[in-house]
Amino acid sequence: MILINLLPHREAARKRRRETFYATLGLSAVLGGVIAGMAFLWYQAQISSQQSKNSLLQSAITKLESEIKEISTLQAEIAALRARQQAVEDLQGDRNMPVHLLNELVRQLPDGVYLTSMKQDNQTVTLQGMAQSNERVSELLRNLGNNSPWLVKPELIEITSGNVNLSPRDQRRVANFTMRIGLKRPTDAQKAATPAGKTAAPAVNKG
Repeated sequence: MILINLLPHREAARKRRRETFYATLGLSAVLGGVIAGMAFLWYQAQISSQQSKNSLLQSAITKLESEIKEISTLQAEIAALRARQQAVEDLQGDRNMPVHLLNELVRQLPDGVYLTSMKQDNQTVTLQGMAQSNERVSELLRNLGNNSPWLVKPELIEITSGNVNLSPRDQRRVANFTMRIGLKRPTDAQKAATPAGKTAAPAVNKG
């Protein structure tokens, strides 16, 4: 007996292929969704971990900034205290500056030079006087610039010729001068007088 299949076998084969294709497509979609979900969860975990690290760093930075601000405040207070201490020392030393000035002028003033006026403005002193000659004025400048630990930077402002009446019949030619000098504070003079790095040697008992 001969059997003949009259069913549309080509349509059935195409149907099976479509079903297989759709099943494979659905499985791929599910697998892709699972992989995407796992990747999303992994990235979320990394983001959370980094955010926690950032929070720790930010708190540490905030703490350091507050400490730096406190240190800056302390440094400003220390600088202010040092400035006040220096001001007090300068005031105490400035009380003796006129004495040092007069002593130095008496010591450094050469013969034949006379002072007629003296004006002090802070640490600058302006002198006016007369001398027997220009050479005497030059000698005074050298003395003030080289031989005095209290007076610095003498500067001749003006020198002019003049006459002085010693008697109704006797006149002398003189050199009228004006000069400016700097006056050191006692603390500055002491620093200049002490060589750098020199310290007092300790006493040794030789027995």
